[in-house]
Amino acid sequence: MIMKHLACLLLLCCCLPALAQQPVKTGADRTAAYLPLLEGKRVGMLVNQTSIIGASHLVDSLLKRNVRIVKIFSPEHGFRGQADAGEKLGNTTDSATGLPIVSLYGKHRKADSADLADVDVLVFDLQDVGTRFYTYISSLQELMESAAEQNKPLIVLDRPNPNGHYVDGPILDTAFRSFVGMQPIPTVHGMTVGEYAKLLNGEGWLKGGVKCDLTVIPCENYTHRTMYSLPVKPSPNLPNMRSIYLYASTCLFEGTAFSLGRGTDKPFQVYGHPSLPKHLFAFTPRSVPGAKNPVLKDQTCYGYDLSAPAKAPVNAIELEYILNAYKLFPEKSRFFNAFFNKLAGNSILQSQIKAGKSAAAIRATWQPGLKKFKAIRKKYLLYEDF
Repeated sequence: MIMKHLACLLLLCCCLPALAQQPVKTGADRTAAYLPLLEGKRVGMLVNQTSIIGASHLVDSLLKRNVRIVKIFSPEHGFRGQADAGEKLGNTTDSATGLPIVSLYGKHRKADSADLADVDVLVFDLQDVGTRFYTYISSLQELMESAAEQNKPLIVLDRPNPNGHYVDGPILDTAFRSFVGMQPIPTVHGMTVGEYAKLLNGEGWLKGGVKCDLTVIPCENYTHRTMYSLPVKPSPNLPNMRSIYLYASTCLFEGTAFSLGRGTDKPFQVYGHPSLPKHLFAFTPRSVPGAKNPVLKDQTCYGYDLSAPAKAPVNAIELEYILNAYKLFPEKSRFFNAFFNKLAGNSILQSQIKAGKSAAAIRATWQPGLKKFKAIRKKYLLYEDF
């Protein structure tokens, strides 16, 4: 009997590595779970270059399966993901498929009754990076509101969150709502887009308290401890995993006089300014695709290179970068711009930095809000938590 138990234990141990190495299957990969929901329907899709099944774009894959796609909706950076941050794109036609593309970024952010008149069902499939100010979750919210208002069902094909292994940052004060922060959530929310869609519906956070007819197709073999490496860059200035891990910390520089590396080969991985000490790391932003007119273009900046891979996973926002930059900057009154409070989600962080508060003191003020948010978040998780 003992030998039998030992044999079973040995077999289990041998199987565990194989189970641990099971590749993540995204919602899009799980076609059998959602193709029946599209059969015979006119389909509209909010997608971009990250919407893939293997090496094929989701649109191409579904067309080959005779899904009747009638319209593509595109988010910030466009359908092919080449546009600058904030660049306004008009409606166009996809040259590869001939499908009409309706831009949901700029003045026309919400699909209206005319956009959805010939659509029976909507599909959302965008690779998010897990921060409040990355605008794909804002596009998700507004698509859910449009779907609810026009009585159209919405299918969210879920994807892993590369920063889904922690929750951190200040909770947004709703007085500072904008497209880079629409809900009272922390900077790093630790949810997939599928989980976040369920939260928006469940908490009644959609405009007017409407409810979306929502179906989420979950990932397989994913947990919030999975360190998922993105197969396609989610936007032009997040070219690698280091930039994605640093993004929650370095994006705050968008609200300052500093360059964070747009127009270099290390966007969101360096920060600096011409007025900093000349012995520091030097870089010069240039006009490049995806960053046509970067901050401090053609000016030599001095600062810090953060691009070396970290020895341990990033599991907290690093406030020292912004605190150090403010300390070194000679013209304190010119350090912040009007965008900073929208990114921070409040006016408190700017005041704390100006007052010389330490990172530990600032982080302590986040904790009550984080505790409340984590209790809300827990209700909508689809995957084992970290």
